[in-house]
Amino acid sequence: MIKRILVANRGEIAVRVMRSCREMEITSIAVFSEADRTAKHVLYADEAYCIGPAASKESYLNIEKIIEVAKSCHADAIHPGYGFLSENATFARRCREEGITFIGPDPETMEAMGDKISARIKMIEAGVPVVPGTQDNLKSVEEAVELCNQIGYPVMLKASMGGGGKGMRLIHHADEVAEAYTTAKSESLSSFGDDTVYLEKFVEEPHHIEFQILGDKHGNVIHLCERECSVQRRNQKIVEESPSVFITPELRRDMGEKAVAAAKAVNYIGAGTIEFLVDKHRNYYFLEMNTRLQVEHPITEEVVGVDLVKEQIKVADGQVLQLRQEDIQQRGHAIECRICAEDTEMNFMPSPGVIKQITEPNGIGVRIDSYVYEGYEIPIYYDPMIGKLIVWATTREYAIERMRRVLHEYKLTGVKNNISYLRAIMDTPDFVEGHYDTGFIAKNGEVLQQCITRTSERAENIALIAAYMDYLMNLEENNSGLAADNRPISKWKEFGLHKGVLRI
Repeated sequence: MIKRILVANRGEIAVRVMRSCREMEITSIAVFSEADRTAKHVLYADEAYCIGPAASKESYLNIEKIIEVAKSCHADAIHPGYGFLSENATFARRCREEGITFIGPDPETMEAMGDKISARIKMIEAGVPVVPGTQDNLKSVEEAVELCNQIGYPVMLKASMGGGGKGMRLIHHADEVAEAYTTAKSESLSSFGDDTVYLEKFVEEPHHIEFQILGDKHGNVIHLCERECSVQRRNQKIVEESPSVFITPELRRDMGEKAVAAAKAVNYIGAGTIEFLVDKHRNYYFLEMNTRLQVEHPITEEVVGVDLVKEQIKVADGQVLQLRQEDIQQRGHAIECRICAEDTEMNFMPSPGVIKQITEPNGIGVRIDSYVYEGYEIPIYYDPMIGKLIVWATTREYAIERMRRVLHEYKLTGVKNNISYLRAIMDTPDFVEGHYDTGFIAKNGEVLQQCITRTSERAENIALIAAYMDYLMNLEENNSGLAADNRPISKWKEFGLHKGVLRI
């Protein structure tokens, strides 16, 4: 039985995995870089070991070092979280060679689905709809131009080993092909060590819908319904919700069956995600498979009542999946917002630094998966996401109201952050009404930026008020010996006298 798990990751996902381990009475083992000595996952774990310098390639991506630590501390299994080595077939294979259970799919499955060209072929064989496009590696610009003309513009040029929007270029005209081809191959090579690219027909006005799946070592596979992930900026998700207001019950049933078929086609074991693009006419196409836990998995947990990390561990331990498809029912509505240390007024540049003050919201239906605390310094070396704010309510309307409230309560100083931007999204009519697709940010960009500007002005006014009240308090202290009838005026009355000047 698995009794000791090394979590080969950092940040909020490491803490989240360790929480499930603690509930299961499993010892959690942290690994950390020199930049993460005081990180929350290090403090939370039962044991912790340094694996190298701050740079990821020398620590969190150092396969042999992680394997060495796992063996020396007698770990039964390794949970990779997401990102870093979570979809690295070489890492999964090394775990198997050393007799360490890898909490995830087999390396052969990773290789089959990690290569998007290979994945397309597998899905076609399994009867899963795919976006029209090429099945082979593009060899030249001339071939790319010829194929683009055949498929019809607009088309999407993609890196075969890509993810997170890297190595991806949208092409509207023939004269854009050469530059897109060159830059996509270069970006793919630098990001993934592979410059293979292919073409797909661009699906206009698409919804990004993904289905959570679970499979065990005994051939059982189920899906846990869908997540709507269409609020994206530069192909990076910002807000996710479940269920999707765009998906009908009939479409949900059909897509769920295809997601299960896709997973069975590659003998999938563990938690994974089948991602689809759904056009405005509700035609859907396989996009890719993520052979790991997703960032947005909490909203699925909230609406179906299943701890996905616990299920991952049980499946990896050889247990038969106890959940049946008929057991899975969506209950209520959940929304997740990604809280990031980034400057929304400076093109979302990362904003590392020291957290000076943090007040996290709470109350019924509120969940925070985070890893920061007051005094913690967010390193410059890693992803700027510092946490996920998740709410659940009985209806979507109530969930949006709750998210507005908790975003208002969430206070974070010391680093720039995107909380005001997320508030603006919650107030945008297209989102509130559920009439949005992956073009939401581009369509509403100007409105969202105006909301950020107004919020910034409001913060400046509050700062002026606070400074003036501090001045009055000091004035009162310096004049404390005066007679009662000569005491300075009440701070709140003074504020009232000036509220016409200082706007809130």
